[in-house]
Amino acid sequence: MRKHLQYVRTWLYISVVALVVSANVSYAAEAHLLFKVDTASISSLSTNQLASIASRTRRDPGSLVDVNNKVITNVKVFYNPVAEQVAVSFKLSKLSSVSIRVMDALGNEVMGLMNGDLDGGIQSLNFDTSSKLPAGFYFVRVTSGSETVIKRISIR
Repeated sequence: MRKHLQYVRTWLYISVVALVVSANVSYAAEAHLLFKVDTASISSLSTNQLASIASRTRRDPGSLVDVNNKVITNVKVFYNPVAEQVAVSFKLSKLSSVSIRVMDALGNEVMGLMNGDLDGGIQSLNFDTSSKLPAGFYFVRVTSGSETVIKRISIR
């Protein structure tokens, strides 16, 4: 049970970091409360309470914005966990300058994957990550203009 709680705690921490990085901190404060209490207090939370907090931290911050006005949509990063290559696919509504970066849990850039102009339409890009990143959790940040989409990945 303790190991499971540590996993949930780690997962929530990473979700909070993703929310803070994407500047949507509406649920970050509530999830962060779990890190201020001891393990005994966490174990007193019901499964439903943990699931409720976890589901709110997973929400895409961009889901509150009208999809018709967005330049970047349908961002997918796969395969997860990543072994040697990471594939990033997304749809651009128009010709845009796009930046794709890999960030660590603190928001520091650890690898630049792409920086350039792409035509509108569905984009599917593959990047080699073998021996370039140590095993761990990272975030792929896709940016075009003022829009940013962040997806969590695991490198094994």
